[in-house]
Amino acid sequence: MTDRPDVPVSLVAAGTGTSARYTARLHTSLDSVKPLWLRLEANGLCTGHQAFAWVEGIARRLMPKSADLLVVEVNDAATGAPAMLLPLMRRRALGHHVIEWLSCGVCDYSAPLLADARPWTEQSAAAAWAAVRAVLPPADRIHMVGIPQRIHGVANPLALLSTSRDSIQIASGLAMDGEPETLIKRICKSSYAKNFHKHCRRFEQMGKLDLVEARTPDMVEKQFATLLELRLNRFRELGRFDLLTQAPVVAFYRDAALQGLSDGSVRLFGLRVGEAYLAVIYVLIMKHTLHALLLGIDQDAVANTPPGLTTIGKLMMWARARGLDYFDLSVGSQGYKQHIGASSAVLAELCEAMTLRGRGATAYIKLRGKTELFVRSRPGLFKAVQGVMRRLRRLKN
Repeated sequence: MTDRPDVPVSLVAAGTGTSARYTARLHTSLDSVKPLWLRLEANGLCTGHQAFAWVEGIARRLMPKSADLLVVEVNDAATGAPAMLLPLMRRRALGHHVIEWLSCGVCDYSAPLLADARPWTEQSAAAAWAAVRAVLPPADRIHMVGIPQRIHGVANPLALLSTSRDSIQIASGLAMDGEPETLIKRICKSSYAKNFHKHCRRFEQMGKLDLVEARTPDMVEKQFATLLELRLNRFRELGRFDLLTQAPVVAFYRDAALQGLSDGSVRLFGLRVGEAYLAVIYVLIMKHTLHALLLGIDQDAVANTPPGLTTIGKLMMWARARGLDYFDLSVGSQGYKQHIGASSAVLAELCEAMTLRGRGATAYIKLRGKTELFVRSRPGLFKAVQGVMRRLRRLKN
């Protein structure tokens, strides 16, 4: 992938009347920005969803062929030092162009790669965003979802923008410290800790219980195939949609797991009794954080004994034993996260319209969001709507 000749690399300076001033440079290929990206990944702040290998896989396997890759490099105007990178794309959507995060459904978080832990303010974020906007190609609207409020303790400049607002999405996780052997008892809810040890004993009645990491290509292939089978069977039974029904997404995750064998950034773990897998979990690891992404479980292995919750507990202990200090349970309000004792934070959403078509699409998105929030705030109605959707998906399957 190289810079397109008709879309030159651009350099623009912007400020907002404050002392903060930034320059922005637009890259239309990953090759041109790779050295800086890897430097910020190693020395700056980012989530596992912004690792270069992960995003390169998205661009290669999942980004629509007609879409434009847009990576914006933001630098301090006074010193020239890098401030952040934003991986974006422009695509066609229902008769208009939208600029959005380079995610394609496989990034939980829209978080720029920050060069360091310097604090951001509303004024500096606005100045940086003005520089970004100045180099972006024409579009009808900008829409980003899954914006975390903070990136490893530093305010996310995207969440500070006046056009950002709280979304209906939440992310959950647990901070980890101390000895791994006592971790579950210390940081989780007492009810979960009690059940975790009880469930381990029940599984051990079937044979030796192990959390097995896939460390070879053959093990990755076997565990990934098991994950796929368990997850799709479970989602089909529940009548839920899953991206893993799409072949390009399956190929992306498999390829990323195989590449992850070289640096440990992407890993697969299986909870196994003897040779039988009870569950398989797919994770990212970055900056002392473990991001749990995909979980497949055999719910019928042992009655009233959830392998998924047992797998998470075992994996938390594994992570803490290797010095990791945060276990990210990803996006969603599933009850098991609160049962474990995870803390939750609301994610932000950014919507900006630049044209009449963009304003119409943005108004529809906001109305849809308000409608979903209304339904979710009424448990009876939400449950009924979920039931209808599940029945429709079962019929489709």
